[in-house]
Amino acid sequence: MIGIYLIGAVFISLSLFFNRNKKLHYSLVSLYFVLQCTLTIYEYVHLNEVQLEYFTPDALGIIFLVTLSLICGPALWHSYVYFETGKDIPRERSIYFAAMVLLLTALSAAYLSNHIAITWIFVELTTLSSSALIYHRRNLHTIEGTWKYLFVCTISITLVFIGILFLTLAIQQDGIKDLNYKVLFSQAPTLNVFWLKLSFLFVFTGFTSKASLVPMYTAGIDAKDKAPSPAGALFSSVLINMGFVGIFRLYEIISHTSILPWTNQILLISGVLSVFVATVYMLKVKNFKRMFAYSSVEHMGLIMLGLAAGGIGYYAAILHLILHSFTKSAMFFQIGQVYRIYKSKSVYDAGDYFRYNPTGSMILLLGFFVVTAMPPSGMFVSEFLIFTALFEANHFWLLAIILLLLTLIIWSLGKTIFRMIFIKPIGFNDTDVKKIPVIESLSQLVFLGFVIYIGVNTPTVLINLIHVAIQNLPK
Repeated sequence: MIGIYLIGAVFISLSLFFNRNKKLHYSLVSLYFVLQCTLTIYEYVHLNEVQLEYFTPDALGIIFLVTLSLICGPALWHSYVYFETGKDIPRERSIYFAAMVLLLTALSAAYLSNHIAITWIFVELTTLSSSALIYHRRNLHTIEGTWKYLFVCTISITLVFIGILFLTLAIQQDGIKDLNYKVLFSQAPTLNVFWLKLSFLFVFTGFTSKASLVPMYTAGIDAKDKAPSPAGALFSSVLINMGFVGIFRLYEIISHTSILPWTNQILLISGVLSVFVATVYMLKVKNFKRMFAYSSVEHMGLIMLGLAAGGIGYYAAILHLILHSFTKSAMFFQIGQVYRIYKSKSVYDAGDYFRYNPTGSMILLLGFFVVTAMPPSGMFVSEFLIFTALFEANHFWLLAIILLLLTLIIWSLGKTIFRMIFIKPIGFNDTDVKKIPVIESLSQLVFLGFVIYIGVNTPTVLINLIHVAIQNLPK
């Protein structure tokens, strides 16, 4: 099935790129969504079945493939709304949808890849397709963001490639020639420790550009800010998930070697610095899209802390990442509506949002409580489990610092959102403001409701998949 999917997706992407007919565009996009859903269902039914030698739908891959497919539909629909309510230039529409299809396809393949070199190839493809989405508006700001993204991600992907070369050296001394994750895991205790350390350092640093983690988080901030909101939603959810998967696959191998404590120290340092950097910038940034982008850096830092703490932290890290994906997608979809009204991303230009879009305002309020992990948000459950893991691992001072930083983030985010909703903007002319249909907020309400539902009653199938995904990690 994965072969049919890849061929079909590439054909659809090329058809979108070379065609300018609007009806055909939306027909092809709808066809791709059906293809994506078909792949997801097939891979779930054929769990752990090797396909085309280099793809295996294991529990971890299925979790994030399902997440992608659920976010994919609203992202494509909001992209349709984006063009219908703004400038609809056929050439730009062609490039936009072709790039989005290519991005979703590359992410799906990267999730299912069972070989680190194949994962690297599809990660590189996400860089190229994401760049086309960032540059969509074709102005000085977007070209700056595009070049910055290309520059940082090119360096990052080069670091991953060097890490793979070091991994090759680590396995050759034991006579292994296959970079398949399953083979590497089975031979993990015999791998050369020196080269394995170097490999993890380079691979981890490289993937932090996709995972929105310190040190290479900067590319993702500009990407989410400059790209249209539906694309920003994908960058803040499914693209970040791919970065996590790249790190997790190698971490799973290292977890059965003597360098696991050293590796956990690397994750702890990156996690704490990510939360700290997010706090500093969220306290001073006045661009609400960038604020939500830095919020992703904060949550990814927490996820790394959960992974490093071990125990229940493994489960909590993956659960938190899933919930973050739906929450942040909902917030970016809603920010697209905010931008349509105020034509600005500055918190000083936005205000009295409840007057112009009551439904959207309720989404922002609900999203604030969900993204800051307040009960009954499912993110409260996952964050509480992460804190529990840190406490059980005796990271008391670290936990105290994180709680202080999160308090500052909650204050900063709350101040911004309440200002946008209730305080009147200065000098805003509302004569041309058009009413936004309630249906445009439906997808956000469903996503946030889903996150709350998981906090109250986590589906058994999701619990089982997460436990299977982490079963090879130390207890």
